[in-house]
Amino acid sequence: MKNILITGGAGFIGSHVVRLFVNKYSNYRIVNLDKLTYAGNLSNLKDIESFPNYTFVKGDITDGDFIQQLFQDYNFEGVIHLAAESHVDRSISNPMEFIMTNIVGTVNLLNASLAKWKDDYEGKLFYHISTDEVFGSLGMDGMFTETTPYDPKSPYSASKASSDHLVRAYNHTYGLPAIVSNCSNNYGPYQFPEKLIPLFIHNIRNKKPLPVYGKGENIRDWLYVEDHAKAIDLLFHKGKSGETYNIGGNNEWRNIDLIHKLCEIMDNRLGRNPGESAQLITFVKDRAGHDLRYAIDAGKIKRELGWEPTVKFTEGFEETVDWYLTNEKWLNTVTSGEYQKYYEQQYG
Repeated sequence: MKNILITGGAGFIGSHVVRLFVNKYSNYRIVNLDKLTYAGNLSNLKDIESFPNYTFVKGDITDGDFIQQLFQDYNFEGVIHLAAESHVDRSISNPMEFIMTNIVGTVNLLNASLAKWKDDYEGKLFYHISTDEVFGSLGMDGMFTETTPYDPKSPYSASKASSDHLVRAYNHTYGLPAIVSNCSNNYGPYQFPEKLIPLFIHNIRNKKPLPVYGKGENIRDWLYVEDHAKAIDLLFHKGKSGETYNIGGNNEWRNIDLIHKLCEIMDNRLGRNPGESAQLITFVKDRAGHDLRYAIDAGKIKRELGWEPTVKFTEGFEETVDWYLTNEKWLNTVTSGEYQKYYEQQYG
């Protein structure tokens, strides 16, 4: 079997990628490496945890010796690197954690890949998943392309920018087969409820305030997570080493408009009066260094590999809301912290 390492596979995007690969490629052994911090949730993968081509390993990518040994144990032929600290607010309060995970952790994986593959790069690939936030902030015009200069504005985006540069450096300096992709905001099932959509669904259901930064005028491009997982699958198998690919949803929304749409859907689903949930909106002090607008030009991956998002936002958004409402138990265990006991129950 071909052994593939997926880091951060118990997280939001990672769990969707792990599930796709385990179900689609019976000839791959998928090793899911996750530290199981607050955002890693093994219950996201209950449906495939007993599959013969799936293995979970708990570990920290900042531990270089551990990573080197893991590569010796499993003889990986490919790496899909999703493990990262990713919440901007957390990076402002604790930047060092982001530097360690996003920069040092990535270098540890690069070093292990280089040591294992340096005598034979054939059929090997290091695939690094990044974010559109490395490009900084757009005005009201234009879109990020693969050649947009980097201009990160937060400790989070700066740490991801650094890891992107390091992956490219290992590709150019050592010839390590590697690609990078930068994606826009993801939404969908299993997202940790510190992010906007699941947080506000939870707060609306419980009639708690909906804290909106500034006036809610910041604009984001939204991508359904399963579309992103399919793009990752395509790039892992057909992407060209040394290249960068943007993955976007072609779907820009102002935060305040998105929130009002969410309130409208929730009023309908919960049988509330129209406008009732919108009364929970509370404007709070804007985030430090808050980027105004992100927009991804995903033309390259469409032209070269034929990928484009398939889920229309109105459809995906309503399906996402319905998933969280249907899976209230999942949301409650995550918000209460109970989900962190699952590892001990299954593996302890």
